[in-house]
Amino acid sequence: MHAAVAAGADTVYCGFRDCTNARNYPGLNFDMDEMTAGVAYAHEHGCKVLVTINTFPRAGQEKSWHQAVDNAAMAGADAIILADIGLLDYATRRHPGLRRHLSVQASAANALSILFYREHFDIKRVVLPRVLSIEDVASLIQQTEMETEVFAFGSVGPMSEGRCFLSSYMTGLSPTHEGVCAPASHVVYQDDNHCIKSCLGSVTLNKFSKDEPAAYPTPCKGRYEANGRTSYLFEEPIGLNAVDILPQLKAAGVTALKIEGRQRSRAYVSKVVGTFRKALDDLAAGTQIHASGDLKTMAEGGRETSGAYKKGWR
Repeated sequence: MHAAVAAGADTVYCGFRDCTNARNYPGLNFDMDEMTAGVAYAHEHGCKVLVTINTFPRAGQEKSWHQAVDNAAMAGADAIILADIGLLDYATRRHPGLRRHLSVQASAANALSILFYREHFDIKRVVLPRVLSIEDVASLIQQTEMETEVFAFGSVGPMSEGRCFLSSYMTGLSPTHEGVCAPASHVVYQDDNHCIKSCLGSVTLNKFSKDEPAAYPTPCKGRYEANGRTSYLFEEPIGLNAVDILPQLKAAGVTALKIEGRQRSRAYVSKVVGTFRKALDDLAAGTQIHASGDLKTMAEGGRETSGAYKKGWR
């Protein structure tokens, strides 16, 4: 958080150290004291804090999620990012003054769904899925007149946001409920005849030669054999980078850019946030964007893509 603030972030998003957020991994996230101190630090430096409570409670087990909403309010968060309709209802009733954003986990990708959430839960901002073109984004903003947040740097998720079941089939732990995809406790690397084999549980996801960079083994970015051909069936290990299309995103009416910073190092956060800060300042000044450094080394797999912004997946 300190690195993001120092590098020029306007807003930082983070979560509590439990299953209420979708990055529930050992050593990550905030307890209540850390969250309160973090919010205070950010506010002292003119930065806002959004708390993600974006997983889905199982029926009858919603107490931890309700507590997370209450704690975010007590910590002084500027907004909470929610996906579950029951949690949105709870937050609307219990903390009507606490700003609510709709998480990408809700997969709201058309005007009717976005307007439903605004009508019933007074959401102020929607985080759009990474499967829309710039034209799609512009159309949604026009139709809904909503604040819109889009992903600008990080992973390319080919599954319906946050609803991937592949990892839960292989490990018994769900990104949707427990907030973990391909948990490290289930990841195994094996030496296999001068190759590195990466496995999740008992399933082999990939095999790399010794001089080939090995991506983290997530099921959607594994190489599989189908119809006698081995390939990345869902998506290759490649990083999303929208820095070159910032003018188009601004013209589309986008309110905020989301940079994935959790599960990352301070060096990563400083480099990526600083690069985007410089690019946005150039854009605001009406000068040519000069990204302050090559981000390719920070991208997954050492390669970059503009994803669906140009691809237009359907």
